[in-house]
Amino acid sequence: MATKTAKAPQKLKLYRWNWSGKGPGGRLVRGEVVAAHKAEVERELANQNIIVKNVRRKGGLGGGMGKIKPRDIMLFARQMATMIRAGVPVLQAFQVVAESIRKPAMSAVVQQMMNEVAAGSSFSQALRQHPEQFDNLFCNLVEAGESSGSLDRMLERIATYKEKIESLKGRVKKALWYPIAVIAVGIGVTALLLIKVVPQFESLFHGFGAELPAMTRMTIAMSEFAQQYWLWGIGIVVAFVYLMRQGMKRSEAFAYRMHKLSLKIPVIGDILDKSSVARYSRTLATTYGAGVPMVEALDIAAGAAGNLVYERATRQIREDVATGQQLHFAMRLTEQFPALAVQMVGIGEESGSLDAMLNRVADYYEEEVDNKVDALTSLLEPLIIVVLGVLVGGLVISMYLPIFELGTVL
Repeated sequence: MATKTAKAPQKLKLYRWNWSGKGPGGRLVRGEVVAAHKAEVERELANQNIIVKNVRRKGGLGGGMGKIKPRDIMLFARQMATMIRAGVPVLQAFQVVAESIRKPAMSAVVQQMMNEVAAGSSFSQALRQHPEQFDNLFCNLVEAGESSGSLDRMLERIATYKEKIESLKGRVKKALWYPIAVIAVGIGVTALLLIKVVPQFESLFHGFGAELPAMTRMTIAMSEFAQQYWLWGIGIVVAFVYLMRQGMKRSEAFAYRMHKLSLKIPVIGDILDKSSVARYSRTLATTYGAGVPMVEALDIAAGAAGNLVYERATRQIREDVATGQQLHFAMRLTEQFPALAVQMVGIGEESGSLDAMLNRVADYYEEEVDNKVDALTSLLEPLIIVVLGVLVGGLVISMYLPIFELGTVL
């Protein structure tokens, strides 16, 4: 296993090849294949009884993997589940799915796994050779499906899980980006007025020969400051964002503090908190319901929580459960999980339907996140109007005040 992992980076230099030739009965055929060398393409086509006339390299795949999104993984799981449920052998299912995938990077990964399965590896072993695309949850559930003879159901369960998690992530991103977009628009409009519009009025006011109102003087001072230091302002913002990202990557303690702080932000923190509970519950329900041991399922759930505070709490739960503690009691000891979630897990443990109860917890908190995001959007819409009205209206009024005063004097 270690040898295969070490060799994995060498297999990433793949290319797309356009080919044409004659198939059975002399019929002209053409297509596209992802492979490392021209000889591999010719050998694969020869195995399909195709007489090759031309093979031309179309282009590389950007290091082989490219940018594969969670949606691509979800579709792959759904397609493989459909193929296997229809009675198609795994190797042939790989081939059909690889040909149906439009994204070259994903097609390359599927073809690599097909080659590994053809060489004697199991489906789960082939998945573990691509940890960047397939996480422990995916690999463990496929392995459980292979052992129990329910691979199609496990793949369908994975696809449903990925779908729900991505939907939840989308709602959280909406909650985070909407306020940022509002602030950015407000700052952008104000900066544009201060740097481009106010100087035009300033040159006009020089000919008045009278003292300007305090509000106008303040706006002109802000305009001069913005004209002189706007590049510095952009540089400081970019440097701050860069340093924050680097700090969170390099220091786990700093990242933990930032994640903990994010949970205390009004409204946004509540959305992040509930989404972490939902992701923890959904992941644990999916893995434990598939037959994965509780300790291992908790290990997977920790990585899927999406917040370091909940990740650390889940690892503490894992340690307590490993020593014989009940899950709901271990959750209560962390003082991180809501009382409702703890009680529902306790009921699930007592009734022997823990996975079903965890799914209900996930459904409940996903709905809560959805409602909170909708409420945030509704609250921000009038706030946008008020903020932009005050900013833009205040600047416009301050610029026209001298003109109004001049009109009253005349």
